Amino acid sequence: MKLISRRPARGSHAAAAVLAVTAVLASAAPVSAATTDVPGAKAPAVPLRVATYNIHAGAGEDNVFDLDRTAAAIRDLNADVIGLQEVDVHWSSRSNFVDEAEELADKLDMKVFFAPIYDNDPATEGGDRQQYGVAVLSRYPVLEAENHDITRLSTQTPNPVPAPAPGFAEVTVNVNGSHVHVYSTHLDYRANPSVRSAQVTDMLNVLAEDSGPKVLVGDFNAEASAPELAPLWQELQDAAPNGGKTYPAVNPFKRIDFVTASPDITVVSAQDVATDASDHRPVVADLELHQRGA
Repeated sequence: MKLISRRPARGSHAAAAVLAVTAVLASAAPVSAATTDVPGAKAPAVPLRVATYNIHAGAGEDNVFDLDRTAAAIRDLNADVIGLQEVDVHWSSRSNFVDEAEELADKLDMKVFFAPIYDNDPATEGGDRQQYGVAVLSRYPVLEAENHDITRLSTQTPNPVPAPAPGFAEVTVNVNGSHVHVYSTHLDYRANPSVRSAQVTDMLNVLAEDSGPKVLVGDFNAEASAPELAPLWQELQDAAPNGGKTYPAVNPFKRIDFVTASPDITVVSAQDVATDASDHRPVVADLELHQRGA
C-alpha cells in the first residue's frame, strides 16, 4: 500500500516526498537499549536503535545481486530505524529492475520512505520510472517525510556542474511519544572535497530548520577527520568515534559510514557489523531520547 505524504515547502531545500508504507507492521516491540531515568528529565528515556547501511543496490562484496541476503543483513541489525544508501527502484538490469525500497520494506515488515537522487523516464513507453537514491526504513510511525535538495555533481549528464538536486531524505518518527528527525544521506565520492563541503553546509542548513532530537546517518565518503566534515562535529556527535572501519566490507581500511546525533540524544553504544551482503559494512547505534513530542 502506498500513501502520498507531502510536507510544506521550506525554502530552496524542499522537494516533493512520497511515503511508501507496508500493509503489515512489526508486531514485536523493538529491541534496543534499556530504558533509564535521566536526572532532571520529566520522563524516562526512550530507547531507539538506529543503523546506516549502503546496500550497494542489493549486491554483495561478490557483486552478486541478492536482495534476500540484503534483507537478512538488515534484519540481523534489529534496528528500529535504518538509513539506506544506493537504493535502486526499477533502475536497471543490475538489480533486475525491482523496487528495492518497497521490497525490503515488505520483507522486513517496516515502513519505508524513498528519496530519489535520480528520477529518469521509463526505458519503454508505459514502464516504470527509473530511480536511484536513499531511503529510510522504520518500525515506528512516520509523521512527516521530505526529500531535500543539496548540492550535487551529477553522474547522469556530461560535463556536470555542482547544482542543487534531491536525495537528502528526512523523516520525522514517533518513537513511543518522542518525535525524532532522522536523515539519510549519501555524499559525493570524488577525491576533490569541494562538493562534499557544500553538501555539509546544505545539510546543516536543513537541520537548523528543525527543532528537537536529530539523527543524521549515511555514507559520507570521507573519514571523520576530513576537513570538509569538520562543521558537522560542531553540531552533531559521532556515535562511534572509536568504531571499526566500514569500507570495503571485507578487510575494510577506512570508516566512511556514520551514525550521528544531536547533543540532546544520549549515545549508549555503537558498532560496525561484519557482513559481506554489500561492499560497505552497516553501523548500528543504541540511542536514548529525552524529549516528548516534536
